[in-house]
Amino acid sequence: MIIYILFIFIGIIGLGYAVVKIHPTFGGKQSKEKMELFAQSPQYQNGKFVNLNTNEWDTSFGSTLSMIREFLKSKVERKPRTPLSFVPYSPGIDRADSARVTWFGHSAFLLEVEGKTLLFDPMFGKAPTPFPIKNQRYSRKLPFKIEDLPAIDAVVLSHDHYDHLDYGSIMNLKEKVKQFITPLGVGSHLARWGIPEEKISEHDWWNEYTFEGLKLACTPARHFSGRGLADRNSTLWCSWVIIARDTKIYFSGDGGYGSHFKEIGEKYGPFDLTLMECGQYDVRWADIHMLPEETVQAHQDVKGKLLIPVHWGAFTLSLHAWHDPIERAVRAAEESGVEIATPRIGETVIVGEDHFPDLAWWRTESYRVFNDET
Repeated sequence: MIIYILFIFIGIIGLGYAVVKIHPTFGGKQSKEKMELFAQSPQYQNGKFVNLNTNEWDTSFGSTLSMIREFLKSKVERKPRTPLSFVPYSPGIDRADSARVTWFGHSAFLLEVEGKTLLFDPMFGKAPTPFPIKNQRYSRKLPFKIEDLPAIDAVVLSHDHYDHLDYGSIMNLKEKVKQFITPLGVGSHLARWGIPEEKISEHDWWNEYTFEGLKLACTPARHFSGRGLADRNSTLWCSWVIIARDTKIYFSGDGGYGSHFKEIGEKYGPFDLTLMECGQYDVRWADIHMLPEETVQAHQDVKGKLLIPVHWGAFTLSLHAWHDPIERAVRAAEESGVEIATPRIGETVIVGEDHFPDLAWWRTESYRVFNDET
């Protein structure tokens, strides 16, 4: 009997391994040539990418048990009861106007600047999982149809986690996109999904890249990467600086608070607008996801003018209430004298204008938790 159980156990493990190897959603593997190239990066040590600062994440049995207990028993409002409303996105604007940023929930946003359209971390799937069976998106729908989006000059990615790099989204977008710009290693996923190598540009921290008259700088973040069972930190993670003729924008990507924000501010600031991670945090893993008060501090460190908190409003990936990130960020911003924009999903912010969305719209949405049958 024991031998049969052992065979079944081995079979399950083998099947799981085969799925990871075969199914494209898990992405590509790094070639030997690429790993030799990575070895030239200061961020690559002993076959893995590393952070500037050590990350502390309590994964002890006691901590894990407490998280499970909190997940099962806590009554915080992790999800809104009814689908969140959104502003339908309307393409075809006068692209010669001021730079415009449209947030689509979580960390996905569209930047239209100087006649160029850049799409950042376009996770447009139903759920941030390899096989999204159930629709977990708070808004249920997107504020647009992918086929109705304008041509995309570049998709810019911060790292390879499922809530930022979505297989289905890339497959639906790839014919619209001229160029994919990523941190080191992430291009291997795109190549497996049929993106031609000449359309992929990979970058190390502090690497500057000129694209269609815009300057992009790949800058540090404090996070990690991985999509499968054995590829943790095999690709780099980053934040991005975007410098146009009259506008400078900073996108933090994912990560914990650290000294890199001041370094970025000293080198590239001040910024007209920052889009800073604010959500999916917990004090137990604050080194990889900032707390909202740190979001505001990081915005000040990089010398930002207007702050848009992102990485919230779409999915439940932590234990806090779904509206907690924006409530805390707004409160911290008010206490620090920081200008903070709070656009609805699909609402556009025009960079440099005196007026920007600042209504507490989430307070009009239901705070009650989804029913099990939803």
